[in-house]
Amino acid sequence: MPISGSTGRRRTALAVAATVALFGSMALPATAEANGQGKPKLEDLQLLAINDLHGNLEPPAGSSGTINEIDATTGKTVATPAGGVEYLATALRNAREGHPNSVTVAAGDIIGASPLISGLFHDEPTIEAMNQIGLDVTSVGNHEFDEGSAELKRMQDGGCHPTDGCYEPGRTFEGAEFPYLAANVTNEKTGKQLLKPYWVKNVRGVKVGFIGVTLEGTPNIVTASGVQGLKFGNEVETINKYTAELKRQGVNSVVALIHEGGLPASSVYNYDCGSGGSGISGPIVDIAKRLDPAVGAIVTGHTHNSYACMIPDPNGVPRSVTSAASFGRLYTEIDLKLDKRTGSIVRPSVTATNHIVRRDVPKAPDMTTLIDRYRQLSAPIANRAVGYISSDINGRGSTDLEKPLGDLIADAQLAGLAPADKGGAQVAFMNPGGIRSDLVYKASGSEGDGVVTYGEAFTVQPFTNMMQIKTLTGAQLIQVLQQQVSGSNAASPKILQISGNLAYTLDLNKAGADRVVLDSVRLNGAPVDPNAKYRVAANEFLAGGGDGFPAFAAGTDKLVGASDLDVFNAYLSGHSTATAPIAPPAQNRIKIIAVGQTG
Repeated sequence: MPISGSTGRRRTALAVAATVALFGSMALPATAEANGQGKPKLEDLQLLAINDLHGNLEPPAGSSGTINEIDATTGKTVATPAGGVEYLATALRNAREGHPNSVTVAAGDIIGASPLISGLFHDEPTIEAMNQIGLDVTSVGNHEFDEGSAELKRMQDGGCHPTDGCYEPGRTFEGAEFPYLAANVTNEKTGKQLLKPYWVKNVRGVKVGFIGVTLEGTPNIVTASGVQGLKFGNEVETINKYTAELKRQGVNSVVALIHEGGLPASSVYNYDCGSGGSGISGPIVDIAKRLDPAVGAIVTGHTHNSYACMIPDPNGVPRSVTSAASFGRLYTEIDLKLDKRTGSIVRPSVTATNHIVRRDVPKAPDMTTLIDRYRQLSAPIANRAVGYISSDINGRGSTDLEKPLGDLIADAQLAGLAPADKGGAQVAFMNPGGIRSDLVYKASGSEGDGVVTYGEAFTVQPFTNMMQIKTLTGAQLIQVLQQQVSGSNAASPKILQISGNLAYTLDLNKAGADRVVLDSVRLNGAPVDPNAKYRVAANEFLAGGGDGFPAFAAGTDKLVGASDLDVFNAYLSGHSTATAPIAPPAQNRIKIIAVGQTG
């Protein structure tokens, strides 16, 4: 693996032997202490971490562009505008000042599900921005596989897009100047690594290894074509394997970059998760507790949450686990000390703080130049009006199980695919994770308030998944509803967004599939007949069984329709005008019986 050099000032500090012995395998031999050699020489290292940028070069709009913090005067939680790479670049560059040993890292999903200014160009603009911003290394995330492994390799190595070619005369995409790490991703036939598993940085004589993994369940949340021929290994087993390999090479300081995360009890941006990490749940908790104690810090992502936690390692010793929300709204500063004698991270020295990427600082001129260049290239498409809304219609920014924008998208899919020659759809479903933003009433440019542009619609549905219409039995239709809260979704339900002609009750006092009240399910006002056949519309990801819905995959008589984005835009254009805009749907399709309530 490549090892790069680093220069920096030398700092020496005292370390109490008893404390060191408690927090790691760093106790000195008694003879060394007796000879006055028990004071290790320490080297400072700063890590600056981001995750889940998703190509948000411009400041994100609506709730996707705010961070919750506690107002120092009132003590109340307020939403602070944040994000945009012009501000992120400034924040990171300012943070590096006074820190000669600084490494900038990421925990995946830097690209994928991106707004049009990046997504239209297959995320080349975001890779260019990360090169200029000084990103040193990142793990892959699930969205790095949205366009398949060959495209991911192009992101790393460069070259023009195989279909769309180069976007500007005389300019060839150079690829990422930083390594993408995919330690747990291999060719399922040959077992060979898709990309490098780790990267080593030499910090004034101390080698620091960075191991990058994505979540093992990536195939469940990416279209089948995106992960075809690939195997995704267990996160813990993979990181522990490569930690041992690094140690055999004399690399005793290890940082894990994991595209998997947790669910903190508080949405405040710098939540510390409480004593022993008791205030956080989700997959990262079990992962963190099982990783080799030689891993000195864990940088995470995927859940788009923010936290700076201490979760115990297998020896019960607290270890830093962090996440910087998403969309470039935060960055995490992790400060630690390296023992130059042992080459290890001094675990008690590790501190982590999330910082808001505020928009009250100067914009980085090079980022402004990059954005302006791609904004000009995309303007003819991005600025075209496709519809009108009367107020904000929240999707990503809604905390409700039934989201207004989810209802609107499902209605659009049913309307577009109901005609007999379009598939004859009788009901439509939308996965909540596919709704990437909100529709915001306030103008983002010169289009005017209430105008929805193509670029804004693209930001909501950037995958351009093809729609599919399949035949499901009524029993399978009920299974779809039950699989929202059972099987792989039992611990973390995924509530589908449904077209307006479907209604049912969800009783959260019950467990698993029983949460769906069977006699409440109505389609066009009538009970669903288990033996009847229904034509069901969903995007290709969901229709293929993604997100833990195998009942969709069992459907028959598949017909492929237009893309989800085309269907959405057609609905906006056909169902709204400047004088008759679309209003937010009423959110009355799913009756929720909350815990402690009765029906």
